[in-house]
Amino acid sequence: MKYLIVEDERFAAEELKRMMTALRPGYILEKQTKTVVDTIAFLKTSNVDLILMDIRLADGSCFEMFNHIEVITPVIFTTAYDEHAIRAFKLNSIDYLLKPFEETELESALIKFENIFHNHSYQSNSERFKQLLPAGKKNRFLISKGENYHYIETTDIAHFYSEDGVVFLHTFNDKRYIVNYTLDQIEQQLDRQLFFRVSRNCIGNVKAIENVAKYFNSRLQLSFSPACPHEVLVSRVRVPDFLKWMDGVLE
Repeated sequence: MKYLIVEDERFAAEELKRMMTALRPGYILEKQTKTVVDTIAFLKTSNVDLILMDIRLADGSCFEMFNHIEVITPVIFTTAYDEHAIRAFKLNSIDYLLKPFEETELESALIKFENIFHNHSYQSNSERFKQLLPAGKKNRFLISKGENYHYIETTDIAHFYSEDGVVFLHTFNDKRYIVNYTLDQIEQQLDRQLFFRVSRNCIGNVKAIENVAKYFNSRLQLSFSPACPHEVLVSRVRVPDFLKWMDGVLE
C-alpha cells in the first residue's frame, strides 16, 4: 500500500511518519510534499493508494489543487483548524484529524479506509474509491452565508457561472452564492435532463432559459431569467448538442 504525506511542518511530518511506521509498517511512503505546486506535480505523474494531507501549506490551501487536477485518491486530512471540515468532506475525505492527534485517532482513520476497500477485488484503491462514490446526481448544494451554512435545492438553481475565477450558483429567486466547486466538477454532478454546459463559464437550467436567438458565426445567444451577469453565447461546436438537449434528445 503506497501513501503520500502532504505536510509543510517538519516536526508534524516526522511525527506522522513515525505513527504510520508504528501502525502500518507494511505501508510504503512514496513521497512527502510541502506545497500545493509540488503536490500537483507529483499527482500528475504518480499514483498512490492514500493521501495524508495538511490543509494549510507553505504556498496556500490544499483545496487549491482540487481546482487544477482531479484527485480521486482517498484523503485523510490533518489540520490544526476545524473550520474546513465541511469543505473537506465534500471531497474524497476518509477522515478529518485535528492536530495534535493521537495514534489511536490515526488508527481509527486507517481502519475506516481499509474497511471501505477490503472486500473488493484487486485494483488500485483510487479506482475502487471512484466506483464507491454515489452514482446519483446532487440534489442540493451546501453554501455558507456569514457564520452559517445552509443548502440550496438543485431544482431551485437557475444557472452556475464563473466570474474572475470564482464560481457562483444563481437561484430562481435571484440570489447568488459562492460554491467551492469548479464548473467541470459541477457539470459531472448535475441531472443532464435539467442542466447543460452552455458555454465555458456557464451551466444553465432549461427552465431558466427565457430566449434562444441565432447569433453571428452560427452561434446562439441565450437569455436567462433571472439574468446571467454576462453575455451567454453557445459556441458553434456546442449548438447541435444544445438543440438536442433543448428538444429532450439525450445521448
